[in-house]
Amino acid sequence: MPFKYFIELLILSALWGASFLFMRTTTGDFGPVMLVTLRTGIAALALFPFFVYRKLFAEFKHQWKPILFLAVANTAVPFCLFSYSTYHLGAGYSSILNATAPMFGALVGFFWLKDNLSKIAVFGLFLGFMGVLLLSLSKIYAVVEVVYLPILAALVATFGYGLSACYSKKYLTGVKSLTIAAGSHYFSLIILFPISLFFWPETNPSMDSWIQVIVLGLFCTGIASIMYFRLIAKVGAEKAITVAYLVPVFGVMWGIVFLQEVLTLNMLLGASLVLIGVALTTGVLRFKKRSTVSPNPL
Repeated sequence: MPFKYFIELLILSALWGASFLFMRTTTGDFGPVMLVTLRTGIAALALFPFFVYRKLFAEFKHQWKPILFLAVANTAVPFCLFSYSTYHLGAGYSSILNATAPMFGALVGFFWLKDNLSKIAVFGLFLGFMGVLLLSLSKIYAVVEVVYLPILAALVATFGYGLSACYSKKYLTGVKSLTIAAGSHYFSLIILFPISLFFWPETNPSMDSWIQVIVLGLFCTGIASIMYFRLIAKVGAEKAITVAYLVPVFGVMWGIVFLQEVLTLNMLLGASLVLIGVALTTGVLRFKKRSTVSPNPL
């Protein structure tokens, strides 16, 4: 990967990692549904000029049904679940759970799309879910309040991401990524807006909270989507997807720096198991087979 694209990958990881920071600090003021409505609305506005410039309306009109499915399974529902989860678990913790999405994608691909799952990949799944278990136990023992629901919410969200990846592979292959990204945000806004009217906060959020939501929607969602699809076009999807391994690094770092969150030993061990498991499951980390062919004599 050329150095300039590696820098873009780091910036993208930092933006997506920061989204957990902003969800942690603003969900309490807006509530999950209203926050995600504003987030997707701002992102939709940010993507609209690019959507028009690329003349993607015809493609969007032709593919609106599968894009609508992604709007629900990959945007509206997971964003709401992660807003709820991050508020209760913390930015760093939730960003680590977010890294399980590729594992769910591999599982769904195996059972639905009949994709091959090697023994190493199965071992990776085992390691990853052991990591989730360790994270869950460490969080439960670390606080008095029950955290099963926020952890479950995060895992349901990442299952939605994994399902959506397989769905896109099956039904949206060849469709421009910007069409999918912009369309899913438009539909998410349409779905969530009428629901959000019932969840308007009783107390008007502060100006600081509004600014954070604007940054979340504009930079961490809209511009980040453009950067991600640019990377896919320039370096390929297999390299661009490695952003999933960097997001937890920034999520944990932003949580420590700005929210005084604590990185415990159990949390570090659990995160390591999750990331190694995901790397094995997705094939990013491979073991070379020892060659049985004798070298040619000189």
